[in-house]
Amino acid sequence: MIPLPGSISAQPPGDEERSADRHGVLPCGLDLSFSSPRTGLTVLSVSGEIDTLTAPHLSSALDDLMRHADRHIAIDLDGVTFLASSGLGVLINTARQAAREERRLFVVATSRAVLRPLEVTGSAQLFTVVPDRSGIPVP
Repeated sequence: MIPLPGSISAQPPGDEERSADRHGVLPCGLDLSFSSPRTGLTVLSVSGEIDTLTAPHLSSALDDLMRHADRHIAIDLDGVTFLASSGLGVLINTARQAAREERRLFVVATSRAVLRPLEVTGSAQLFTVVPDRSGIPVP
C-alpha cells in the first residue's frame, strides 16, 4: 500500500514493534492505533466518531488487522463518541470474517454511544463484549 500525504499506516505492528503502540489521527478526526499488549492478542483502538465519512478508514484498518494480527483480536471502542449504521456494518462484517476464520473477536466498550446500537440491532451477540481489556482472556 502506498501511503498518501496525511494518511497513517494501517499495518498492525510486526514482531519488532510489539511493545510499542502505533498511533495516527486521520484528517477526518478518527484516531486509530494498533498494539499487541501480550502474545497472541492484537488490539485496534479507535477514538472519535464512526460515521459515513470515517467508516471506510475503520474498514481498511480492520481488514489489515484481520490479515496480519494474532489469533485473538480486539477492537477497543472506548474512545468512540458516535457509532452510525455504516460503522456498525463494518464491525458486523469483521465479526463474520472472524467467525469464518474461527478467530476470537472481542469488543471493548462501555459507552452508551457504542453499546446502544449493538444492543438495538442485536449485533452484540456477534462479539464478545467486555468492559475493559482485562476482560479479554489470555490465549
